[in-house]
Amino acid sequence: MSEILSQLIEKNGLLFSFLFVGIIMWVSFKISKTLLKNKIPGVALAVILGLTLAFLGDKKGIADLSLFSGMAFFGGSMLRDFAVVATAMGADINKIRSAGLVGVISLFIGVFWSFTIGVICAYFLGYTDPASLATIGAGACTYIVGPVTGSALGVSSEIIAISIAAGVVKTIVATVGTPLLANYMKLNNPHAAIVFGGLIGTTSGVTAGLAATDPKLVPYGALTATFYTGLGCLLCPSLFYYLLRIVLNG
Repeated sequence: MSEILSQLIEKNGLLFSFLFVGIIMWVSFKISKTLLKNKIPGVALAVILGLTLAFLGDKKGIADLSLFSGMAFFGGSMLRDFAVVATAMGADINKIRSAGLVGVISLFIGVFWSFTIGVICAYFLGYTDPASLATIGAGACTYIVGPVTGSALGVSSEIIAISIAAGVVKTIVATVGTPLLANYMKLNNPHAAIVFGGLIGTTSGVTAGLAATDPKLVPYGALTATFYTGLGCLLCPSLFYYLLRIVLNG
Protein backbone atom coordinates (compact mmCIF):
# COMPACT_ATOMS: atom_id res chain seq x y z
CA MET A 1 0.00 0.00 0.00
CA SER A 2 2.81 2.41 0.90
CA GLU A 3 4.52 1.70 -2.43
CA ILE A 4 1.34 2.48 -4.37
CA LEU A 5 0.88 5.70 -2.38
CA SER A 6 4.49 6.70 -3.01
CA GLN A 7 4.14 6.15 -6.76
CA LEU A 8 0.90 8.13 -6.79
CA ILE A 9 2.55 11.05 -5.04
CA GLU A 10 5.57 11.00 -7.35
CA LYS A 11 3.34 11.06 -10.44
CA ASN A 12 1.42 14.01 -9.04
CA GLY A 13 4.37 15.87 -7.54
CA LEU A 14 3.09 19.39 -8.12
CA LEU A 15 -0.32 18.68 -6.58
CA PHE A 16 1.34 17.07 -3.58
CA SER A 17 3.59 20.13 -3.24
CA PHE A 18 0.54 22.39 -2.95
CA LEU A 19 -0.88 20.06 -0.30
CA PHE A 20 2.43 19.87 1.56
CA VAL A 21 2.89 23.65 1.64
CA GLY A 22 -0.72 24.01 2.79
CA ILE A 23 -0.04 21.64 5.69
CA ILE A 24 3.07 23.64 6.65
CA MET A 25 1.05 26.86 6.62
CA TRP A 26 -1.74 25.31 8.69
CA VAL A 27 0.67 23.93 11.30
CA SER A 28 2.59 27.22 11.46
CA PHE A 29 -0.53 29.31 12.01
CA LYS A 30 -1.78 26.86 14.66
CA ILE A 31 1.53 27.11 16.55
CA SER A 32 1.50 30.90 16.22
CA LYS A 33 -2.05 31.16 17.55
CA THR A 34 -2.06 28.55 20.31
CA LEU A 35 1.51 28.47 21.61
CA LEU A 36 2.93 31.89 20.76
CA LYS A 37 -0.26 33.98 21.09
CA ASN A 38 0.42 35.54 17.64
CA LYS A 39 3.61 37.21 18.90
CA ILE A 40 5.43 35.63 15.95
CA PRO A 41 3.43 35.64 12.67
CA GLY A 42 2.41 32.27 11.32
CA VAL A 43 3.94 33.05 7.94
CA ALA A 44 7.30 33.77 9.59
CA LEU A 45 7.18 30.36 11.26
CA ALA A 46 6.32 28.78 7.91
CA VAL A 47 9.36 30.43 6.32
CA ILE A 48 11.63 29.17 9.10
CA LEU A 49 10.17 25.66 8.81
CA GLY A 50 10.58 25.73 5.03
CA LEU A 51 14.23 26.78 5.30
CA THR A 52 14.82 24.00 7.84
CA LEU A 53 13.28 21.39 5.56
CA ALA A 54 15.48 22.60 2.70
CA PHE A 55 18.52 21.19 4.52
CA LEU A 56 17.12 17.67 4.11
CA GLY A 57 18.15 17.67 0.46
CA ASP A 58 21.22 18.72 -1.48
CA LYS A 59 21.45 21.29 -4.29
CA LYS A 60 17.69 21.56 -4.80
CA GLY A 61 16.80 21.31 -1.14
CA ILE A 62 13.92 19.01 -0.27
CA ALA A 63 13.16 18.61 -3.99
CA ASP A 64 16.14 16.22 -4.19
CA LEU A 65 13.96 13.67 -2.38
CA SER A 66 11.81 11.85 -4.96
CA LEU A 67 8.72 12.16 -2.80
CA PHE A 68 9.00 15.96 -2.89
CA SER A 69 10.30 16.38 -6.45
CA GLY A 70 7.36 18.65 -7.30
CA MET A 71 8.79 21.29 -4.96
CA ALA A 72 11.47 22.04 -7.59
CA PHE A 73 8.80 23.55 -9.85
CA PHE A 74 6.55 24.84 -7.10
CA GLY A 75 9.43 26.74 -5.51
CA GLY A 76 11.04 27.80 -8.77
CA SER A 77 11.66 31.31 -10.02
CA MET A 78 8.76 31.23 -12.49
CA LEU A 79 6.04 30.89 -9.86
CA ARG A 80 7.88 33.34 -7.59
CA ASP A 81 8.01 36.01 -10.29
CA PHE A 82 4.42 35.30 -11.27
CA ALA A 83 3.34 35.86 -7.67
CA VAL A 84 5.20 39.18 -7.52
CA VAL A 85 3.71 40.35 -10.84
CA ALA A 86 0.23 39.25 -9.73
CA THR A 87 0.41 41.33 -6.56
CA ALA A 88 1.40 44.37 -8.63
CA MET A 89 -2.22 44.53 -9.78
CA GLY A 90 -3.00 46.20 -6.47
CA ALA A 91 -0.24 48.81 -6.66
CA ASP A 92 -1.15 52.48 -6.72
CA ILE A 93 0.98 54.42 -9.20
CA ASN A 94 0.40 57.68 -7.30
CA LYS A 95 1.95 56.21 -4.15
CA ILE A 96 4.94 55.04 -6.16
CA ARG A 97 5.42 58.53 -7.62
CA SER A 98 5.13 60.19 -4.21
CA ALA A 99 8.08 58.15 -2.94
CA GLY A 100 10.17 58.69 -6.06
CA LEU A 101 13.00 60.83 -4.63
CA VAL A 102 13.06 59.00 -1.30
CA GLY A 103 13.15 55.68 -3.17
CA VAL A 104 16.16 56.77 -5.23
CA ILE A 105 18.02 58.01 -2.15
CA SER A 106 17.28 54.77 -0.31
CA LEU A 107 18.78 52.81 -3.22
CA PHE A 108 22.14 54.58 -3.07
CA ILE A 109 22.25 54.44 0.75
CA GLY A 110 21.30 50.75 0.72
CA VAL A 111 23.95 49.72 -1.82
CA PHE A 112 26.69 51.79 -0.17
CA TRP A 113 25.82 50.59 3.35
CA SER A 114 25.67 46.88 2.42
CA PHE A 115 28.89 47.15 0.41
CA THR A 116 30.68 48.85 3.29
CA ILE A 117 29.58 46.24 5.84
CA GLY A 118 30.64 43.44 3.48
CA VAL A 119 34.06 45.01 2.94
CA ILE A 120 34.62 45.47 6.69
CA CYS A 121 33.68 41.85 7.41
CA ALA A 122 35.93 40.61 4.59
CA TYR A 123 38.83 42.70 5.86
CA PHE A 124 38.59 41.22 9.36
CA LEU A 125 38.43 37.75 7.79
CA GLY A 126 41.88 38.37 6.34
CA TYR A 127 41.20 39.60 2.80
CA THR A 128 43.17 42.72 1.96
CA ASP A 129 43.31 43.05 -1.84
CA PRO A 130 40.78 45.49 -3.35
CA ALA A 131 39.31 43.01 -5.84
CA SER A 132 38.45 40.41 -3.19
CA LEU A 133 37.12 43.04 -0.81
CA ALA A 134 34.96 44.58 -3.54
CA THR A 135 33.58 41.19 -4.57
CA ILE A 136 32.62 40.14 -1.05
CA GLY A 137 31.24 43.62 -0.39
CA ALA A 138 29.16 43.31 -3.55
CA GLY A 139 27.92 39.91 -2.36
CA ALA A 140 26.66 41.60 0.79
CA CYS A 141 24.47 43.67 -1.53
CA THR A 142 22.93 40.63 -3.24
CA TYR A 143 24.11 37.19 -4.32
CA ILE A 144 23.81 38.38 -7.94
CA VAL A 145 25.92 41.52 -7.60
CA GLY A 146 28.74 39.51 -5.99
CA PRO A 147 29.43 37.13 -8.91
CA VAL A 148 28.99 39.93 -11.46
CA THR A 149 31.60 42.02 -9.63
CA GLY A 150 33.93 39.06 -9.12
CA SER A 151 33.81 38.14 -12.80
CA ALA A 152 34.50 41.72 -13.83
CA LEU A 153 37.50 41.97 -11.49
CA GLY A 154 38.86 38.51 -12.26
CA VAL A 155 38.90 37.08 -8.73
CA SER A 156 39.05 33.38 -7.88
CA SER A 157 36.02 31.12 -7.69
CA GLU A 158 36.56 30.86 -3.92
CA ILE A 159 35.98 34.58 -3.46
CA ILE A 160 32.92 34.49 -5.70
CA ALA A 161 31.53 31.59 -3.65
CA ILE A 162 31.99 33.62 -0.45
CA SER A 163 30.20 36.58 -2.03
CA ILE A 164 27.27 34.34 -3.00
CA ALA A 165 27.14 32.93 0.53
CA ALA A 166 27.03 36.45 1.95
CA GLY A 167 24.11 37.32 -0.31
CA VAL A 168 22.22 34.14 0.58
CA VAL A 169 22.62 34.83 4.30
CA LYS A 170 21.28 38.34 3.77
CA THR A 171 18.28 36.95 1.87
CA ILE A 172 17.46 34.50 4.67
CA VAL A 173 17.80 37.19 7.34
CA ALA A 174 15.55 39.55 5.35
CA THR A 175 12.97 36.82 4.77
CA VAL A 176 12.72 35.75 8.40
CA GLY A 177 13.42 39.09 10.07
CA THR A 178 11.04 41.33 8.12
CA PRO A 179 7.74 40.01 9.55
CA LEU A 180 9.25 39.81 13.03
CA LEU A 181 10.47 43.43 13.03
CA ALA A 182 7.82 45.02 10.79
CA ASN A 183 5.96 46.65 13.68
CA TYR A 184 9.15 48.15 15.10
CA MET A 185 10.12 49.52 11.67
CA LYS A 186 6.60 50.90 11.03
CA LEU A 187 6.58 48.82 7.85
CA ASN A 188 2.85 49.11 7.27
CA ASN A 189 2.40 51.35 4.22
CA PRO A 190 3.53 51.54 0.56
CA HIS A 191 5.90 54.47 1.19
CA ALA A 192 7.75 52.53 3.89
CA ALA A 193 7.86 49.41 1.68
CA ILE A 194 9.48 51.37 -1.17
CA VAL A 195 12.18 52.71 1.16
CA PHE A 196 12.63 49.27 2.73
CA GLY A 197 13.14 47.66 -0.68
CA GLY A 198 15.75 50.27 -1.54
CA LEU A 199 17.66 49.85 1.71
CA ILE A 200 17.65 46.02 1.84
CA GLY A 201 17.81 45.32 -1.86
CA THR A 202 17.70 41.54 -2.11
CA THR A 203 14.57 40.95 -4.21
CA SER A 204 13.91 37.42 -2.95
CA GLY A 205 14.28 38.42 0.71
CA VAL A 206 12.28 41.63 0.38
CA THR A 207 9.36 40.04 -1.49
CA ALA A 208 9.20 37.02 0.81
CA GLY A 209 9.50 39.15 3.93
CA LEU A 210 6.85 41.63 2.79
CA ALA A 211 4.55 38.80 1.71
CA ALA A 212 4.76 37.46 5.25
CA THR A 213 4.06 40.95 6.61
CA ASP A 214 1.38 42.21 4.21
CA PRO A 215 1.05 40.91 0.61
CA LYS A 216 -0.22 44.32 -0.53
CA LEU A 217 3.23 45.79 0.19
CA VAL A 218 5.13 43.34 -2.05
CA PRO A 219 4.98 45.28 -5.36
CA TYR A 220 6.21 48.47 -3.70
CA GLY A 221 9.19 46.80 -2.06
CA ALA A 222 9.97 44.72 -5.15
CA LEU A 223 10.06 47.88 -7.28
CA THR A 224 13.09 49.41 -5.59
CA ALA A 225 14.67 46.05 -4.74
CA THR A 226 14.82 45.20 -8.44
CA PHE A 227 16.60 48.48 -9.27
CA TYR A 228 18.94 47.80 -6.32
CA THR A 229 20.51 44.82 -8.09
CA GLY A 230 21.14 46.79 -11.28
CA LEU A 231 22.58 49.74 -9.39
CA GLY A 232 24.86 47.41 -7.42
CA CYS A 233 26.12 45.78 -10.63
CA LEU A 234 27.00 49.25 -11.94
CA LEU A 235 28.66 50.72 -8.84
CA CYS A 236 30.47 47.82 -7.15
CA PRO A 237 32.91 46.75 -9.89
CA SER A 238 33.58 50.35 -10.97
CA LEU A 239 33.26 53.31 -8.61
CA PHE A 240 33.33 51.40 -5.33
CA TYR A 241 36.26 49.24 -6.47
CA TYR A 242 38.35 52.26 -7.46
CA LEU A 243 37.51 54.00 -4.20
CA LEU A 244 38.76 50.90 -2.35
CA ARG A 245 42.00 50.97 -4.31
CA ILE A 246 42.52 54.61 -3.37
CA VAL A 247 41.80 53.93 0.33
CA LEU A 248 44.02 50.83 0.55
CA ASN A 249 46.88 51.99 -1.62
CA GLY A 250 46.88 55.57 -0.46
